[in-house]
Amino acid sequence: MNTPFVSAVIAPTESPATALFFAFQDDQLLVYLDGDTARLPELGDFTALGLPTRAQHYLGTVGATHCYAVEIAAEANAPTDMAFKGLRDLFELLDEDHFWLGARAVQIVAWNRTHKFCSQCGTPTQAHPRDRARICPDCGLQFFPRLSPAIIVLVEKGGELLLARSPRFPPGRYSVLAGFVEPGETLEEAVAREVREEVNIQVDNIRYFGSQLWPFPNSLMLGFTASYAGGEIGIDEDEIVDANWYSPDNLPELPPNISIARKLIDTFLAKQNPHDQSR
Repeated sequence: MNTPFVSAVIAPTESPATALFFAFQDDQLLVYLDGDTARLPELGDFTALGLPTRAQHYLGTVGATHCYAVEIAAEANAPTDMAFKGLRDLFELLDEDHFWLGARAVQIVAWNRTHKFCSQCGTPTQAHPRDRARICPDCGLQFFPRLSPAIIVLVEKGGELLLARSPRFPPGRYSVLAGFVEPGETLEEAVAREVREEVNIQVDNIRYFGSQLWPFPNSLMLGFTASYAGGEIGIDEDEIVDANWYSPDNLPELPPNISIARKLIDTFLAKQNPHDQSR
């Protein structure tokens, strides 16, 4: 993002001159569609649409542009030249910076929608006056947006990398292994367990790579690399339909460029052939 996003909770008291609206109906984002691109409604556009809304949340600013997340009522229809689209469908249509702000927005909208009542005493909750939270006025319990930490790991053996196929993937696509962190685990323990459970091999030399928000539905992906340490591939058929070692010159279909999975893979491939500038 050329101009950094600055997160905030409290909206300006005066109407901003410029704004972007991330308007969701359930988990579908309202966008203008124009061929192979999509764009978000801006301040004048969104106001003129007059769509029924259930909630609005201030996200922060990108330069002078204020950003809002909005929940659109279920009965609303998309206006002419617009459509409600899932974020996965907008990977390559929406500006990348706007995609990641949309990923933030959809989680805030979903959290607010699903925390209307206190899970401890059943009282209707209220918005916290300062923080991104809902609070129970009766028992005082606070509810913050949920984040589910998950590890994602590229395992290498010599000049090969381990790729697997989930039954949930599009036809032909393979990726690196991933899974949620369990209570009481360190991230490194989660890496070793997930690899062992899904493909029955052992790893060592576990190293942190980077992180990425992944709003499907509310994950924080924590990326790692690891080295093969023993065992033969044996897949967990509930999670994996195929897994194998692949060399850089014999790869299946890979995840989209925007994902941390692809960044892990591309970094590995660049290390194998540092003079290849084609990726």
